[in-house]
Amino acid sequence: MKLTCDEATTICDKSQYGEASFWEKIKLSFHIFMCKNCSLYSKQNAVLSKCLQKQKCKNNCLCEKEKSAMEEEIKVKI
Repeated sequence: MKLTCDEATTICDKSQYGEASFWEKIKLSFHIFMCKNCSLYSKQNAVLSKCLQKQKCKNNCLCEKEKSAMEEEIKVKI
């Protein structure tokens, strides 16, 4: 049942893309409750994903203006 931080971050990434199993999500929730570093990683990962969804990325590349806007939004949310 116990996860390492590396396993937790992998499951966190999978969870954001809907690829994590129910059992993995439960283990992740328990780990995040106990581990401040992974909790912070999960929050930052969610903010970054939301910022990327807002930007209409073409070819998975951001122009300088989009990068600056994203940096500002991340600073505000963290």
